[in-house]
Amino acid sequence: MEPPFLLVDLDRTAPRQPVGHRVLAAVATEPKDVPKDVSEEFDVLLTAAPDAPRPWVSCADPYATARHLQDTVARHPAASVALVQVLRMGAALRPPDRLVVESLAYSTLQAGADFRAWLASARPRAARPAAEPVRLHREGDRLAVTLARPWVRNAFDAATRDALCEALELVLADPTIAHVDLHGSGPAFCGGGDLAEFGTSRDPAEAHRVRVHRSPAALLQRCASKVTAHLHGACVGAGIELAAFAGRVTAAPDTVIRLPEIGMGLLPGAGGTASIPARVGRERTAHLALSGVRLSATEARRWGLVDEVVAAPSGTGDTRDIEDGLAIPSREN
Repeated sequence: MEPPFLLVDLDRTAPRQPVGHRVLAAVATEPKDVPKDVSEEFDVLLTAAPDAPRPWVSCADPYATARHLQDTVARHPAASVALVQVLRMGAALRPPDRLVVESLAYSTLQAGADFRAWLASARPRAARPAAEPVRLHREGDRLAVTLARPWVRNAFDAATRDALCEALELVLADPTIAHVDLHGSGPAFCGGGDLAEFGTSRDPAEAHRVRVHRSPAALLQRCASKVTAHLHGACVGAGIELAAFAGRVTAAPDTVIRLPEIGMGLLPGAGGTASIPARVGRERTAHLALSGVRLSATEARRWGLVDEVVAAPSGTGDTRDIEDGLAIPSREN
């Protein structure tokens, strides 16, 4: 079997048609000197040139970054290769179908040894549910939808998923709702999936069926033009995957974005392989997921992942008894 990672130095190597099912990365000194038909063959494009245009990622030392990516792929080859395969296919699919392909890949990885090993090493957590995990408030034609579990950084559990689906179904059913503001209460917009529920589904096939039939991502795709997501604090996993569907995304200066799923033997499964590429391209999405890098509000604005950096929100709620470590994706777990 071929190695799961290939790095091509476009300054030294004559471009050739990369082949094989693996993560394909390239480095170059001047992105403008690389023909588009060459760059499109790669999953990640790295350069030391500052403020490189999409799809390139600027970094201080592209070779060190490439070594980090190679180490990640070596530790999690199935998830890493599945990620870039899903991202490559996505461009040729209708938006709803991208979610189906993502879910199928996620379900496959969910049954894998890598995820099971991560799950066995995770610290058990007790469920801390909310009576009202999503709050709604309407004024005129504007509806505020607020994730309301601040004590766990608005971690996504099944109840939150279902409540958000109900809110979005209301938006789709009521043409008098012209604007939707999506907020997170407390110190963070959304810290990811709820560790208390994560891995509880032992039937990946059934989990896939639930994901595609009870999907906030699919509903957001349909009403995106009405939605503004207001990010602050941690936006991890589902926190950024769902928000990126919104027609407009704002971020407070303290916003930190991260996709940690590869490190768990998974890939983004709350719609991130569909929503994030639409904003930043599949190459930068692959880099964000494979590197696990923390993206600041300023960097996210530069990439186009958020549309505007705004003042920090006031009155974000009670921040006492906040649980740490919620940095995981959200879906049928």
